[in-house]
Amino acid sequence: EGMTPPRRIPFPPVEICMDWQQRQRPGAGLHNLGSTCYINVVLQCLTYTPPLANYLLAREHSRLCFQEGFCMMCTMEAHVRKVLRSSASAIWPRAVIRDLKFIGEEFEPDTAGDAFEFLRCALKAMQRSCLAGSSNLDVASQTTTIVYQIFGGLLKSRVTCLRCQAVSDAYKAFLNILLDIKEAQSLTAALEDFVTSKKLDEKNCFKCSKCEKKVAVSKRVTVHRAPKVFAVCLERAADHTGKKIGTFVEYPEYLDLRPYMSNTAGKPLLYSLYAVVVHNGDTCLDGHFFCYTKANNGLWYKMDDEAVDNCGIHAVLRQQAYMLFYAR
Repeated sequence: EGMTPPRRIPFPPVEICMDWQQRQRPGAGLHNLGSTCYINVVLQCLTYTPPLANYLLAREHSRLCFQEGFCMMCTMEAHVRKVLRSSASAIWPRAVIRDLKFIGEEFEPDTAGDAFEFLRCALKAMQRSCLAGSSNLDVASQTTTIVYQIFGGLLKSRVTCLRCQAVSDAYKAFLNILLDIKEAQSLTAALEDFVTSKKLDEKNCFKCSKCEKKVAVSKRVTVHRAPKVFAVCLERAADHTGKKIGTFVEYPEYLDLRPYMSNTAGKPLLYSLYAVVVHNGDTCLDGHFFCYTKANNGLWYKMDDEAVDNCGIHAVLRQQAYMLFYAR
């Protein structure tokens, strides 16, 4: 459908198990090492992402890793094993904090940060670890890693010339999606807005290849290939000043992604909520992050740094969510 296939597949599809391969109590909480709550919530959400945890617990990466120095996959592997197998109520995530500059240059150990930005950088760092030793790979081949096999999807952008109706399609891989919630009261409304056609005038510099001039166009973005794990951030920054959108945005325990696909025909694409990140604070520039995760015993827990407390799904669904994680 116009997409360029990988020239080679350096990372053949592995058997990704979407269910926990073992049932046990929730793992340890994470001590705050000084303004590191934004890191802790992302680490906990990744730890309780079943296909990623199954892969890391099996040591699939480290057995074949020859990377010298920092490797985010090896670091995550050690971290997840420590969290899920520790008898302590909380552990110190020192390895991640120690190598923070390799995950993202903007992060400082003693400075508050944004959880979504850390998630993006952590996934990119894991991707770099997967690609270490694989040189000159085309973009399509780079999206065959385990990171993309779990979190990766494909967006389709269709631009239609409003003068001659010529259509142009482009595709872009994604690991997570940022949604505008300024006008949305629910996740489904935000997704509906995301896939609704937007009109762009001539000033936006779209040149129609058929008209051979800058024209007004309509642009529609849809999910073309659905990921196994759908990670979404609800954009709560109202503007560059850090002013926060504090409205409650309703989100379901079970989500059907089919209405937001390029092809809306066919059976539902059902996802189950397994993690929620919450930001508590008056502005986006300060405050505190905590999260709710569904552990491998099937029960929900509130994870607030070192504290891990049992809770019900009704409490989970009542939060002022910042990030949501759904699994197929």
